[in-house]
Amino acid sequence: MLVVTVVIADHFFPLDLTRYNTQSLEVRASSGEVLHVSTTPDGMWRLGAEPEAVDPQYLAMLLKTEDRRFWWHPGIDPLALGRAAWQLVTRGHIVSGGSTLTMQVARLLTPHRHDVGGKLFDIARALQLEAHYSKRDILSMYLTLAPFGGNIEGVRAATLIHFDREAGILSDDQAALLVALPRSPARLRPDRHFERAVTAERKVLQKFKPDAAALDLAVITRHALPRRAPYFADRLRGMHRSGPVKTTFDAGLQGAVEDLARREKPYLGDKASIAVLIVRNSDRAVMAYLGGVDYWGPGGMVDMMRAKRSPGSTLKPFIYGMAFDDVLILPDTLIDDAPLRIGDYAPQNITHDFHGTVSVREALQQSYNLPAVELLSQVGPERFAAALRQVGTRLEFPRGMVAASLPIALGGVGISLEDLTSLYVGLADQGRVTPLRYLAADPAAPGEALMTREAAAKVGDILRGTPRPDGVSMLRPRPVAYKTGTSYGFRDAWSAGYTSGYTIAVWIGRVEGSPRPGAFGRNTAAPLLFKLFDLLPAEAEEPAAKPAKEGKGRVAPSLKRYAPRSATLTNAPTPKIMFPPTGATLDFDEDARPIALEAAGGTPPYRWAVNGVPLPVEAVGTTVSWKPNGPGFARLSVTDHNNQTASASVRLQ
Repeated sequence: MLVVTVVIADHFFPLDLTRYNTQSLEVRASSGEVLHVSTTPDGMWRLGAEPEAVDPQYLAMLLKTEDRRFWWHPGIDPLALGRAAWQLVTRGHIVSGGSTLTMQVARLLTPHRHDVGGKLFDIARALQLEAHYSKRDILSMYLTLAPFGGNIEGVRAATLIHFDREAGILSDDQAALLVALPRSPARLRPDRHFERAVTAERKVLQKFKPDAAALDLAVITRHALPRRAPYFADRLRGMHRSGPVKTTFDAGLQGAVEDLARREKPYLGDKASIAVLIVRNSDRAVMAYLGGVDYWGPGGMVDMMRAKRSPGSTLKPFIYGMAFDDVLILPDTLIDDAPLRIGDYAPQNITHDFHGTVSVREALQQSYNLPAVELLSQVGPERFAAALRQVGTRLEFPRGMVAASLPIALGGVGISLEDLTSLYVGLADQGRVTPLRYLAADPAAPGEALMTREAAAKVGDILRGTPRPDGVSMLRPRPVAYKTGTSYGFRDAWSAGYTSGYTIAVWIGRVEGSPRPGAFGRNTAAPLLFKLFDLLPAEAEEPAAKPAKEGKGRVAPSLKRYAPRSATLTNAPTPKIMFPPTGATLDFDEDARPIALEAAGGTPPYRWAVNGVPLPVEAVGTTVSWKPNGPGFARLSVTDHNNQTASASVRLQ
């Protein structure tokens, strides 16, 4: 009957481990180093502690002082309880407590008054704890919940705050002090009552080392716990994460980025902030995360990593990449930077002048606005936005705008720094965009192609040739493909760049979005970008992927000079790929005859491309054939005489 009663009571009154499971968030670097510690929702510094991570000398002192039969008793120690009761009867007060460590854990899990009823409750819960958990688990609970004065709970929080060290290696005096403190944490709090704390510590130590030398305890003051990566810590708290969370961050690099940003901030003007993201391209691991400079300053807690702001010209490389895939242009195609009006939209260069006929390469490197808008008009703004969304980019259009339009080429859309970084990592990885990894446990996600590898190689080749800002040099020279951007009204300055190994993106502006006249991406964000690259280890830089060379006989005359589509062609018929249709699966055989490509509609002659590489131009009426190089996916594009384009994706197996 007693057993049945116990089982029923255990079922209806289960243990409540909420306090133990609600630990301080510890943001850890990939090496395990603690970057940031936050208080729990109830305001406590409560850090999880395992027996293996604590100095064995401290554990020996703790068990011998508090519960010498801990490893053998069932949760209560009849001998200790009997001794405590006898002392209470004979002396009128408690000389030594009878609570085991398990009973103390029961009280720490559900705090209550220290009276007879509370002691009986502790006994029942101690038996329950021993029935459900191992001795090691119970010891871990004590090491995590024991009070050490003020809002400090757990031995690791105590050693970090009182001694500025982890609990793994402690001096004799430090270990003895930590054993004494939980007995009366408020009265013995060492940062307020040092002499009392020392007296209690000596009593404990003399039990183990009667001839101990003079104290090696210095006056104790509270040390601040690590506070690096505060914006990412906020992000994790918003996800209700607690306890240790291992990230992909590099501890040294995170600190170096934060220090550099603090040094640069005074040169940027009043209220300017900085956000930075650094990613390792090979596995998309985020190595450093800076959401702002002055976390505790006005507006400082706003994480500018996730804020949607106008990206200026930083999306232009992706417009050019899609235009390469559509065989509208090649890097050396000539294009006009001249007055342009499409409907009621008449964009301007930021300098309000024009540069005449330039190469596509120069147009992108110099970030001329008019060629980018013209190309987007042919790629299609809605198609462009859909392609960005397809690879995971979260766009925010201005209020009242229901669909993408041409101003997206010049920053007429909101995007976060992390999404922009992901796009540039995709450029570094042959046009394949993959979600970034922040946590060590995050699995690698499959990528999504934004453009072909040939188009990405063309874009990268152009961006690597972009001149650096005046006066900017690098301690470790490396080929950086980069682009800058400035939003309307000088509100946001951007720069994003990549090498074969790393991608870095920078945002500079004011949190509230007010203008900073004269602050361009090129003169503010780009210099910082190159300083950040100098913080990275030297790279064994692989040769940059070279775009496919076009033989003289393979370049159509229309690709030597871009012919803009006139407004009269808006209702002209568009071409359509008849064979192979999009989504088709074709058999690949090295000995098979070339595949005949067929198109209809639009205005012949047609020009074809496969994965951005033009096929030889044939005479009007002649069948164009394509000899695949091997199995896999391929993207076919056909462009008619009026530069209208159709495309199809097929698979060869």
